[in-house]
Amino acid sequence: MAHVVVTIAGRTYRMGCEDGEEARLHELAKRVEAKIVSLKEGFGDIGDQRIVVMAALTLADEADTADARLRAAEAELAAAQRREAGLLEAEAALQEKVADALEETANRVERLVADLRSGGEEPGPIP
Repeated sequence: MAHVVVTIAGRTYRMGCEDGEEARLHELAKRVEAKIVSLKEGFGDIGDQRIVVMAALTLADEADTADARLRAAEAELAAAQRREAGLLEAEAALQEKVADALEETANRVERLVADLRSGGEEPGPIP
């Protein structure tokens, strides 16, 4: 397990994290610190504990909004995948119909050619 030292709201904390996650933990601490600084600029000096709680709530709200957008995007993706599957099925059915029509047309042409070669007698009705 790795350890990282971060500073948030003027206080230094030694934090444990998984090996390789040190840079991510530093970046997260920077985001928390930036949020605290931003709130202090907006609200002034209202107490460290209150600012930290406001920062935590603000970041939680942002995360919740991002989660909601992610869920909406996943639902849209799933709907698009269902539409795509339906379109692929429709395309396959249409290709089958076209292939059947082409085969029927080829059979008719072959019968006409055979009738013409056999002496040109009046062919019967084409089914």
